[in-house]
Amino acid sequence: MDYSKSGGAMPGKKAPRHKEHNAKGTDKNPFGGKEDKAALLARMKAAAAKGADKSEE
Repeated sequence: MDYSKSGGAMPGKKAPRHKEHNAKGTDKNPFGGKEDKAALLARMKAAAAKGADKSEE
């Protein structure tokens, strides 16, 4: 079969129809936006304290 006469490859059509609200590189989710460890530990301690209060009841 002579594939040279069948035409070129079709362009990609699988682009998203809209942008995500939390896509990488946006204001809500910037590139390299890593939380500092102190904030993470504070959240974990608050969650542990909240869980301990529920278990005492």
